[in-house]
Amino acid sequence: MTLRVLIADDHAMFRSGLRAVLDTQPDLACVGEAPDGQIALSEVLRLRPDVAIMDIRMPRLDGLRATETILADPANTTRVILLTTYDEDTYVHRALRAGASGFLLKSLPPEELIAAVRVAARGGALIDPSVTRRLSARLADGIAPPPTPADLDLLTAREREVLLLLAKAYSNAEIAERLGIGDETVKTHVSRVLTKLDLRDRVHAVSYAHLHGLVGQAGPGRTPRPVQRPITGRGTA
Repeated sequence: MTLRVLIADDHAMFRSGLRAVLDTQPDLACVGEAPDGQIALSEVLRLRPDVAIMDIRMPRLDGLRATETILADPANTTRVILLTTYDEDTYVHRALRAGASGFLLKSLPPEELIAAVRVAARGGALIDPSVTRRLSARLADGIAPPPTPADLDLLTAREREVLLLLAKAYSNAEIAERLGIGDETVKTHVSRVLTKLDLRDRVHAVSYAHLHGLVGQAGPGRTPRPVQRPITGRGTA
């Protein structure tokens, strides 16, 4: 299956370069471009791409506001990856609250962006490793994480462990291997996590974990793999 991608960025040269990168991949096709957020909104409605790659800072309507509008539509099926040269915490939080499938810096290698598009299309979500490391460092320096929500207590120890691995963009198969359980058991745990926390999908689960300071925690008796790993080719399924 060919993944249909929309590129939204106010720099024509960047759009052309990114389009050229996407066109090297047999399973990716750039179906449209937009020079600002307002046109991006119209093009998403018209083209219904699988993934929209959106710059945060654009004229008329910025990428964050465009993303919030797109993802608030119940009929929307497009996943959104936000790109930026700025990794300010407020951008990250807004992107996660909106349900973006990625928050990545423009400095990342092209092959990693290609991998991120595939991960997003499969329902995964990724945050640039440098952003995750910085947020983790802030917590380590004594900045308190957000209060743990009461509904987190509804999860069993295993369900919470599955949530933490979801937040690190592990696929069901990787979670099964990590925890020594079957794929169907993982699916059951994921379904229960989403139901108990009233989350709409895996992307929302990733957002929930990041917003509540859960990322960086290990499951009971385990140490998670580096956050960089999923973006290099083994994303969520």
